[in-house]
Amino acid sequence: MPWQFPQRLTQSLGAIIILLGCIVALGKLQQPQLNALKQSSKNISPADLQRDVEATQVYLNLLQRLPTFGFDNVLADWVFMNFIQYFGDQDARQITSYQLSPEYFEIIINRDPKFLTAYFFLSSSSSLYAGMPEKSVALMEKGLQSLSPKVPAQSYYVWRYKGIDELLFLGDPKAAQQSFKKSADWASQSPDEQSQNVAEISRNTAEFISRNPTSKIAQVSAWSMVLNNSPDPRTSKIAISRIEAL
Repeated sequence: MPWQFPQRLTQSLGAIIILLGCIVALGKLQQPQLNALKQSSKNISPADLQRDVEATQVYLNLLQRLPTFGFDNVLADWVFMNFIQYFGDQDARQITSYQLSPEYFEIIINRDPKFLTAYFFLSSSSSLYAGMPEKSVALMEKGLQSLSPKVPAQSYYVWRYKGIDELLFLGDPKAAQQSFKKSADWASQSPDEQSQNVAEISRNTAEFISRNPTSKIAQVSAWSMVLNNSPDPRTSKIAISRIEAL
């Protein structure tokens, strides 16, 4: 029927508007803290920063339960943008740490497990900065249940991130070996050059770990992967220092 499309479109737009309205309303709960944080974090007391962390925790808990009317990806995108702001405030994070990083990604992966970019930041922020590799790996395992070798494209990278966390932060070379093997298997199913290169590298890494599970060379290789894919200069510096230490 000719009127069905505009009717569905109107309903969809209405749902998005309602969802955004709910998000904005929840955001107002944080307005005092956000206004304060417009100043440099250097000028805010540690107590105020800690109160902001507590308010953010409440905000994330509410977003976790927020109905999305079928637009889970909209909420996931919104939470990811919030995370980028949180992660990028280095002055505040030096005082309050990165403890909320996994909380952001729990919402994102629950709502949109195919949001591939999120896994890239999940590994570095939660394992490297927050010191919670168990949560990082658990979230990746959960997300992988909704992924397949070709959907989304390059989903094999999630297995690589998982393998790196298992090798470097959990000290579990056996689990890391299986993750790299899985990455190689998924990547090999895509014919493009990049995927084939990843398949070969992942396969070689898995084989090397199986022969030398405690080798420093395997750790250097994993830190090199972190360095080559670092989301910010801080991660690069950490990776370089760890490689030099080995």
